[in-house]
Amino acid sequence: MKFSELVYSRPDTGAVLAAYAALTQRVQAACSPSEITDVFAEHIKLDTDYSFMARLASIRYTIDTRDAFYTAEREHFDETDPTVGNAQLALYRALLESPFRNALAEKYGEILLTKMDLAVRSSDDRVLALQQEENRLVSEYQKLYASFMVHFDGKDLTLPQLGVYKQGPDRAVRKAAYVAEGEWFDAHRTEFDELYSKLVENRNAQAKALGYHDYSELSYLRMGRIGYGPAEVKNYREQVLCDVVPVVHELQKRRFARAGVPDAKFYDLPVFFADGNPKPHGTSNELLQRCRQMYHELSPETSEFIDWMFENECFDVLSKPGKAMGGYMEEISGYGPFVFSNWNGTSGDVDVITHEMGHAFQGYVAHKLGLVPELSCPGMESAEIHSMSMEFLTSPWHHLFFGPDTAKYQLMHAEDSLFFLPYGCIVDEFQHIVYQHPELTPEQRNQKWLELEKRYRPWVDFDGIPFYGRGAGWQRQLHIYEMAFYYIDYCLAQTVALQFFAAHLQNPADAWQRYLALVRKGGTESYAGLVQAAGFAVPFDSGSLKPVADTVAQWIREHQV
Repeated sequence: MKFSELVYSRPDTGAVLAAYAALTQRVQAACSPSEITDVFAEHIKLDTDYSFMARLASIRYTIDTRDAFYTAEREHFDETDPTVGNAQLALYRALLESPFRNALAEKYGEILLTKMDLAVRSSDDRVLALQQEENRLVSEYQKLYASFMVHFDGKDLTLPQLGVYKQGPDRAVRKAAYVAEGEWFDAHRTEFDELYSKLVENRNAQAKALGYHDYSELSYLRMGRIGYGPAEVKNYREQVLCDVVPVVHELQKRRFARAGVPDAKFYDLPVFFADGNPKPHGTSNELLQRCRQMYHELSPETSEFIDWMFENECFDVLSKPGKAMGGYMEEISGYGPFVFSNWNGTSGDVDVITHEMGHAFQGYVAHKLGLVPELSCPGMESAEIHSMSMEFLTSPWHHLFFGPDTAKYQLMHAEDSLFFLPYGCIVDEFQHIVYQHPELTPEQRNQKWLELEKRYRPWVDFDGIPFYGRGAGWQRQLHIYEMAFYYIDYCLAQTVALQFFAAHLQNPADAWQRYLALVRKGGTESYAGLVQAAGFAVPFDSGSLKPVADTVAQWIREHQV
């Protein structure tokens, strides 16, 4: 059934809560292992049915945040999701306390119990009202962000549409575009500052209510991180500072010279070549059809997957007024994946479609394998491996999109992937600082951001442009507001994706088979377990980043165009 034909109806929240209460009582009264597994099977159906409607409503809201009906539905789920989530956690607690809990481990693996334990330690009814408020604040941020519109070059432009000018070959135009963008954010300075202050206060209050020092501690449970914590992530960031930043600094100088901007400023960062960045050739429909061809030729598995995506019209990729910012893949429970994006005619269109298709392919495979919701997808530091690696594994088909500019695109993509790591660490360390020091004023937060920029990206000169020059550029990063502490997952995954890139250079067929095996595992192993199973170094291990950075850097040096 096509996505547009999916019928939405608001779930009966009272009935869902009653059903979970009944399942919890049955677990508490159970006299045999089979009763436990039967209850869990009923939970899967209940969760699938509720999540189907919740995710369908969420997608349709992001497609048009001005839609009154789905705005109301989004507000409804902002209220009910924490309530239903806590009812589900009550069931998890009962299952974990049951003398027959091993029945679940025997059927689904011990990792299911580990994930359930992380979940129950991360929330309960004590923080219900705070979670509801958090959801409302995030929705308010999304709506504010989606309202972005500036008059530029004689046109009224959304943020993705303005992005075309920010990447253009004319330096004066680039700067002007950044200034226009910054002025809009500065005009809404108070709103963005107040929303973030409220979110930090709210999330820290949740953490304290649950017995944690602050949200930076609680977040590791909420993100479902298994086998590592803040100490391991700090070690990773230190490796980036030691082994990646110097390499990137050297390569940045090479890139700025190549782009004809030896006195590079912040607004020069998006430009990789003097004559402009490579752009995909063709209309949006043509690009989508080439995407279909690419996945047809990549493997039988991806061929089947992409046909399903097209036949069911599970895309919304064009930027338009009222549409939420960013890109994502959403797995609609019991149905399949949906890909959302904001194409604007830049190379980022290809980045995002290969990235989100990596997520979507993994979701499609998990659905076919019948993995239970808790095990269908790993933690996001692992899930992002699927997406970021797909960007590299599809490289033999990049010519379909870029034609004679393919070599330029592949160089730019490799550079951008490596250059991302320091920025991702800034986002992560910034959040640790803010949540551990909630007393910081908005101005002090901005100063901390600028200090981190100097440590991780000493080549950046903001040139006093609005918004960015005062250290507020982090407010443009959706994840900081919407999904606190998520961003480091991109770094951890990118480090593995770069290893997939190196493996693909040596043996494309072997790299694909290793990737396919990883995808099929879903969330049945920890991050470290999945990385090791693929035959790669775990990024937390001291000295693991230097070989990756050196290998990719050498490829970049050898493929200058």
